[in-house]
Amino acid sequence: MARRRMVLVTGASGYVAAQLLPDLRRCYALRLVDVREKDRRGRRVSGVVVADLTDPDRDRYTRLFRGVDTVLHLGYRPPDVRTTGIWGADPGALETFDTELANVRMAQNVYRSALDAGVRRVVAASSNHAADWYEHALVHAGRRDLVSPADLPLSDNFYGWSKAAYELLGFVYASGSLGRQLEVVLLRIGAPRDVSGRRYLGKLVEQHVAPGASGRANFKRDLGAWLSTRDLRQLVRRAIEIRHVRSADGVPWLVVYGISGNTRAFWSLESARRILGYAPEDDSEVAYAADVRRLLTGPGARVRGGRVGA
Repeated sequence: MARRRMVLVTGASGYVAAQLLPDLRRCYALRLVDVREKDRRGRRVSGVVVADLTDPDRDRYTRLFRGVDTVLHLGYRPPDVRTTGIWGADPGALETFDTELANVRMAQNVYRSALDAGVRRVVAASSNHAADWYEHALVHAGRRDLVSPADLPLSDNFYGWSKAAYELLGFVYASGSLGRQLEVVLLRIGAPRDVSGRRYLGKLVEQHVAPGASGRANFKRDLGAWLSTRDLRQLVRRAIEIRHVRSADGVPWLVVYGISGNTRAFWSLESARRILGYAPEDDSEVAYAADVRRLLTGPGARVRGGRVGA
């Protein structure tokens, strides 16, 4: 029997990891790391090693990177809700610079530890927010239809800034300037959650389109941003297993958007399809067809057509 690829997963007790671990356990030998052993529901995650990757003393956890082929970096330290309020209510107010700087430092520790341990590749969870200025200022205003991963990463909030910093920091490690080239793949994850219409009929927890925009407008936006669990798993497997990662300039560094094959998509999957061979199987327009008819296209909806907006 062939030896299975060793994958180190950071943030292994988190929300995204919960969607991935059943599939990853079948495909790879795993080493799981998080600051806690239990998930958000209080359930113990089997195999998790507790370690704080924001600790500047990398000697405390460097052993975890030894013998690893790929690091899947999902780790994230959220804002302290005791001092910042309800997570997700007002992203511009909640993500502070100091909080996100700690996450950038964690990314640095992951990249450096991987480089020093001889790891081949780091696949890191970036976010659509790394370039969400385009979405906020141009897409929803009807001035642009599609945002490409080749566009300069521009964000209008500290959370997005930190994700853009992950990406650019990864290029330093991929460039070879530190002794060797570490392959780096950044996944700009969209909305890997339920976006069924009932979420948009009451008080909005997350406002993506514009201050005061309707729930229907946010529903349309999230239909474009949706990422099914099946497609998330495929994208991550392809990022881990692709034989070589190379940019057009020969640098092993790649940014891709992580969404399903959505009819209302406003982020480009070109690099994910062309380089990783990603072939999404799901489309929010089909998965949420009943909600789409009821809220957007039915005779009583009275909503303007299109992918985003009211």
